Amino acid sequence: MHAISKFFGTIFQPIFHGIAWLLAYFYSWYPNYAFAIVLLTVVIMGILTPLTVKSTRSMMAMQKLQPEIKKIQQKYKGPENRQLLNEEMMKLYREEGVNPVGGCLPMLLQAPFLFILYSVIKGLAFTVKNKAGVIKAAPRYIPHHGAMYENLIHAKGQIMVWGMDLSLKPFPISSHGTFLKALPFFVFVAVAVGLQYFQMAQLNNRNRKTGQSMPSQQQAMQRVLPLIFAFFYLAIPSAVVVYMIISTGIRIITQDIMFRTGVSNPNKGKPLNKVPEVERELPAAKEIDAKSDVVATPKKSVKAPTNQPRPKNRPQSQSRPAPKPQGSQARSRAKRKRKAR
Repeated sequence: MHAISKFFGTIFQPIFHGIAWLLAYFYSWYPNYAFAIVLLTVVIMGILTPLTVKSTRSMMAMQKLQPEIKKIQQKYKGPENRQLLNEEMMKLYREEGVNPVGGCLPMLLQAPFLFILYSVIKGLAFTVKNKAGVIKAAPRYIPHHGAMYENLIHAKGQIMVWGMDLSLKPFPISSHGTFLKALPFFVFVAVAVGLQYFQMAQLNNRNRKTGQSMPSQQQAMQRVLPLIFAFFYLAIPSAVVVYMIISTGIRIITQDIMFRTGVSNPNKGKPLNKVPEVERELPAAKEIDAKSDVVATPKKSVKAPTNQPRPKNRPQSQSRPAPKPQGSQARSRAKRKRKAR
């Protein structure tokens, strides 16, 4: 384990020096280690925020695909169809541009920074014994001038904040003297784990409001990852746990802003490559219906009641002369015959 740590330490030496220099620079603004850690966390989270936005959108897209995923799982049941199931699932992910583990990407990205900050804090609190057996501080990675270096030398490597040495871990309790003095370190671990679960609950509440189900893989990772990190929190200096508390709080605020502004929508900013047939035909159908209501619909003929009088201004072409009675015609013919005699 020591050889592995030494190997990675050699590779990351330039990064250790850069992070330690930035921490010492912030400490020169205000001589408080917690203040410097907060500013360092803000800078790191500013770099990771685009990845956080991308992973959150990937998570939301993954949740929208749940109906399609369930259909594929129902179609390829049984161990004999396991390979076909995996191929169809990967094909669906590629077509939709979804990463199945994208939702846990921000938390996984914290691992390298945890290692880097852990090494930097251990280097700042590094101590040696002289020939007389006296412990002296020998801070690493920071310039041998400035307020932080001088205070670490004076405090013999202790990173003192509010009466607590943030270079210590919760265990062993004997390093704190009493359990009461060690209690705040356990509180830091509990707050860090609680904030991570709160972040997951924030996502789950968002899903319930939108009527989307959380994938089983993400649910399992949500339950397990904070517990895994809790194990690391108990084995690393408390200064790194403070970093995790601040970074998780920033991530919670970022997600809330994303949900309120709609940035988490996976379809936002994507071109509409294909329009469904139903949506394309709907406007034309509506236009035809509108025209048929005006032009094509025949008017129903309405017959006038028989008891109503005819209009006076009826056209002459439509009027018919009333037929003469047959008796008057016979009398006129007889009269003409008598005149002729």
